[in-house]
Amino acid sequence: MLGIFRTNITTVQDRNNVIRALSAQFIVNACSVDLEDCDRVLRIVSPQSLAEQTIIEFVTRLGFLCSVLD
Repeated sequence: MLGIFRTNITTVQDRNNVIRALSAQFIVNACSVDLEDCDRVLRIVSPQSLAEQTIIEFVTRLGFLCSVLD
């Protein structure tokens, strides 16, 4: 599964916390947040078949906006 999402994550600390939480909750091969991009793009690579809505709800529960990047 490759997921690409728009977020409102802006700080290195928040980015690290979100990546840590995602990695603890799901099987993640790679995860990053591009803080330099205007969409604060979250990319997730996982061998699991994860629904986009599952990731959106999880990141939202962490206190951030998250939506599929078209």
